[in-house]
Amino acid sequence: MTQQQETTGHVVVAPDKFKGSLTAAEAAEHIAAGILRTAPGTDVRTLPVADGGEGTVLAALAAGYRRVALTVSGPTGEPVEAAIAVREDTAVVEAAQASGLTLLPGGVPAPLTASSYGTGQLVARALDLGCTRIVLGLGGVACTDGGAGLVQALGATLQDAEGTDLPPGGAALSRLHHLDLGPVAGALRGVEVVIASDVDNPLLGERGAPAVYGPQKGAGPADVAELDAALAHWADAVAKATGTELREAPGAGAAGGLGFGAMALLGARMRPGIELLLDLLGFDRAVRGAGLVVTGEGCLDVQTLHGKAPAGVAAAAAGAGVPVVAVAGRLELDAPAWRGAGFAAAYELAALAGPGATAAESIARAAELAELAGEQIAQRFLL
Repeated sequence: MTQQQETTGHVVVAPDKFKGSLTAAEAAEHIAAGILRTAPGTDVRTLPVADGGEGTVLAALAAGYRRVALTVSGPTGEPVEAAIAVREDTAVVEAAQASGLTLLPGGVPAPLTASSYGTGQLVARALDLGCTRIVLGLGGVACTDGGAGLVQALGATLQDAEGTDLPPGGAALSRLHHLDLGPVAGALRGVEVVIASDVDNPLLGERGAPAVYGPQKGAGPADVAELDAALAHWADAVAKATGTELREAPGAGAAGGLGFGAMALLGARMRPGIELLLDLLGFDRAVRGAGLVVTGEGCLDVQTLHGKAPAGVAAAAAGAGVPVVAVAGRLELDAPAWRGAGFAAAYELAALAGPGATAAESIARAAELAELAGEQIAQRFLL
């Protein structure tokens, strides 16, 4: 599309969050406002998206899912307010809502003792509501417990040699002697669990959850070694109990091993996060008959090209024959790279802030700059 060509059909605004400044819904709202200011009367439809990590529940709510709030156990046991998104028999559960790094009291890391128990409570609530399909978004968690807390919340018993229940966290799994999964199988009978994640790491080893993601959660070298050994013992116990060996499965290392726990003990299957979320949010219906799609995120970089939301939106839009443009807080891809990813244009909020503007200033002005990007998009593609 050239600058002189005019777009016909409605416009779909489908960004992910701009981390640290705008939620996906806020980004969509401000970009849409800019478009409408310059091209009044344009049919603009907002569809905030996510890739399975933080913001997944918010994206589902914006697409019409019902919010179900509850209080659950946070990563270190403190009560936290969380929510799941429900529509008909499907529940969207976001691990970061209950077990997220951002929920650590005072921001103090707890790599050895943080638990996924609260995530299990979210799943349990979905089951109580009669949901038979659970979409589990992984990412951004504080724990490295292999999903042990997840299944404890669903009724599993984990005990040491003395018959005492294990305390929370991955490190305690080295003392696991008795594992009873009976109630879990009953709770999940007839229920489909799908993991939304783009992580392909195994559970253990150099590419495993402790080694790759543990340091982001405050784990030093000794902690990483301790967690790796504890999770190996956990994987042995799970294999013995289930007859299934999944420690090497791609994605087993996602979210501190939550991927492993969900696949091995809940029978979950894994799908690329953005692909799954676009299906759930009805992107195919939204883009039908569209003349333009606008997507974006906080930073458009090399990672974007490997399964992040804007690349997924671009691929889906291309499949529908609709041009797509990107808006990013920072644009770290050169023009050949973003064009190669399928974007007809890319707008950087930092550049729109003007010469000399600091990153902090750009972030503070994100809403205003997103509207300015919307104005420029409308000027180029809609007038």
